[in-house]
Amino acid sequence: MTTMRVVVGGAVLDRGRLLAARRSAPPALAGRWELPGGKVEDGETPERALVRELREELGVEAGDLTPVPGEWELRPGYVLRVWTARLLSGAPRPLQDHDELRWLLPEEEQEVDWLDQDRPAVALVMRRLAESAGAEGARP
Repeated sequence: MTTMRVVVGGAVLDRGRLLAARRSAPPALAGRWELPGGKVEDGETPERALVRELREELGVEAGDLTPVPGEWELRPGYVLRVWTARLLSGAPRPLQDHDELRWLLPEEEQEVDWLDQDRPAVALVMRRLAESAGAEGARP
């Protein structure tokens, strides 16, 4: 039996928007967009890994993590799991592995070239954001 390495992705949310990060490396992924995150280290929970990765990659503190249902194979032996995360402090900056960040509203989901593995989680999160915005707009 092979143990799968977990890679965490953060669907960072703020004011009804999702943060997208454009990869700068490796060359095969450069220019494509993803949910920021990275590998879970030995002895680390996925949630702690995500908080650490968001701090290292974006310079922010995040919390209020909620798992997005599903997991997606990245390559043999690696699986992606995604959590929504709320910004607690800091303004996101592309510090590692990215050269640009962009906040997207649900209707802007297709304006960037998402990595294939991130597309299902992004679609779920954007659908939830759109539903939340619709519910808020329907209130008197």
